Amino acid sequence: MLTELHIENLGVIERASLVLEHGVTALSGETGAGKTMLVEAIGLLVGGRADASAVRSGAPEARIDGRFETETPDGVDEIVLSRVVLAEGRSRAYVNGRPATVASLAEITRELVDLHGQHAHQSLLSTATQRAALDEFGAIDLGDLRSARARLTEIDAELATLGGDERARAREIDLLRFQVGELDDAAIDDADEDTRLAAEESLLADAVGHREAGTAALDALRGDEQPTDPLSAALQAIGDRQPFHDVASRLAGIQAELDDVVTELRGLTEAIEEQPERLAELRDRRQLLVELERKYGNGLAEVMAFHRDAEIRLRELEDYDRRAAELDAQRAAATTAERAAAEAVGRARRAAAPRLAAAVEEKLHQLAMPNAAIAVEVGRSDDDHPGDEVRFLLSANPGSPLLPLNRVASGGELARAMLALRLVLSGASDGGGSATLVFDEVDAGIGGAAAAAVGDALADLGAHHQVLIVTHLPQVAARATHQLVVAKTVRADETFTSVDEVSGDERIGEIARMLAGAETSAALEHARDLLDR
Repeated sequence: MLTELHIENLGVIERASLVLEHGVTALSGETGAGKTMLVEAIGLLVGGRADASAVRSGAPEARIDGRFETETPDGVDEIVLSRVVLAEGRSRAYVNGRPATVASLAEITRELVDLHGQHAHQSLLSTATQRAALDEFGAIDLGDLRSARARLTEIDAELATLGGDERARAREIDLLRFQVGELDDAAIDDADEDTRLAAEESLLADAVGHREAGTAALDALRGDEQPTDPLSAALQAIGDRQPFHDVASRLAGIQAELDDVVTELRGLTEAIEEQPERLAELRDRRQLLVELERKYGNGLAEVMAFHRDAEIRLRELEDYDRRAAELDAQRAAATTAERAAAEAVGRARRAAAPRLAAAVEEKLHQLAMPNAAIAVEVGRSDDDHPGDEVRFLLSANPGSPLLPLNRVASGGELARAMLALRLVLSGASDGGGSATLVFDEVDAGIGGAAAAAVGDALADLGAHHQVLIVTHLPQVAARATHQLVVAKTVRADETFTSVDEVSGDERIGEIARMLAGAETSAALEHARDLLDR
């Protein structure tokens, strides 16, 4: 549940800190004092849309922090969620002080908070909301249906990419045949081919220069092959004289190494030949590789990859009839599976519908609508196998026919229908559903006995949940476990909002104000009576 809420610079609220308890907490105060801003603050914590206009005038940002407690097998865990809304720029989210995404706030709080804004009951008029309520109540498993529909979408997408348009397919085949043929003729099987060819071209392009350089080197080393070269002369001079034994050994080694170098240099020089035909062939090949890289990829590795992909795509298109027949067969099987899954969902929804109707009808009777009748209609057409078309029908008075909510329900009746549904879905009898339920003026449009009944229903809900409700009705506020008063003051031409818990005589005075607009003796007596009850 939500144990602490801290708000800074949100709307008319400069700063507010609330410590919240289990049970029902009523938020009351004059219109425009900022009660709804408290609900909006919670909405931002659960991933709601941030609006820069909500930042208090003159402040750079608004900040909301909320501390939640969750029960685990090992005890109670705490988590602190924060949301910062900038006056200029994007909002930021934090989980336990670490940056997070707004989506992660929504995911974390999905099972923690169930929030109903001022006009949430209007959503009950939509088919999607009514269908979702039925699915939640009946614990309808939509997994197989979603998987079957996803498989159908996948097959349809593959059929589309396969080339359903015969002319487009023919054009693509012609292009691919040309490309594959060109690449087949090039026969590229080595991504480093151009590097090797560049080295060979460099050799042949300057063959004459290479031979002349090699010959000059040979002449410099052993030009005339005379036995009186400097090394031989030095060795002959020192002979086997003892002082020069080591030097003579080194000179002999140098002479042997020089003989090897001369032999290798002579071999390399004599091997170099002018080959104009081979040089032209190399240049043509390298130019071809450049052209292929320009058309098919950045480098020969990408050209080879394109070649493989084009061959595969060409085979697919040329084998269109066989592959299309396979996909058609798969689609038929997937359609059968989707139909079976849809019918299973439809049966489950139709089985759950009367039970949901009875449960909501019972709650409506408790909410001062003793003659109300509810029906849940599933699937109005023969081809609606999963029963996606869900409608809630209401008869508010004896003798009135069951009709869709938008045709028969007044604002107060619609609000109570939404509350009744929420009471059923929240599992008030067993504590199911979210730990914290937030209602913003769910009691709008009602009064008298209906208001007292709503207060009783919320009190029952508070036995198993933490319930926060913004209300203008004294009957509802009096049934709350705790009451917070939101008050607005103006100082130095600025508006400030305070939030304070009231109890004892202060609470009696607030209930009296809600009853009569002032703390008259009659209003105070009535307030005491409401609180005593």
